[in-house]
Amino acid sequence: MFFSIDPSNGVAIYEQVVRQVKFAVAEGTLRPGQLLPSVRGLSGQLAINPNTIHRAFQQLQAEGILLSQRGVGLTVAQAALPLCLEARQQLISERLRGVLAEALHAGLSCAQVADLVSGQLAALEGKVPTVASDPETAATEDSS
Repeated sequence: MFFSIDPSNGVAIYEQVVRQVKFAVAEGTLRPGQLLPSVRGLSGQLAINPNTIHRAFQQLQAEGILLSQRGVGLTVAQAALPLCLEARQQLISERLRGVLAEALHAGLSCAQVADLVSGQLAALEGKVPTVASDPETAATEDSS
């Protein structure tokens, strides 16, 4: 699993980590019982403060996504999949609603918005890297 943090996207870094863990569970990249990287290891890999990772992992534990196992570390909870599927659906729905509302507020008709959405989906052709993708491999594939 590869985390990708973008400090300039307007979403708090800890929240980006939380989302990516949830998306990875929903996608099946992280499975129940699977061990997550340590706080120190992940913070070193991402070059961010360990407290940021710790905060993200605490939130995921509070939501029942991760479990702390003494002497082992943090693992994905057995009940995490339905929670993550629901969280992913809700987040994408909220973000999409905001974009659609902005387009309608800007004076576009429903038909124009639908055309824009269809055009953008066609342009992406399903070739968007997921949380399971290696960013270096995705960059290589994009340039070919």
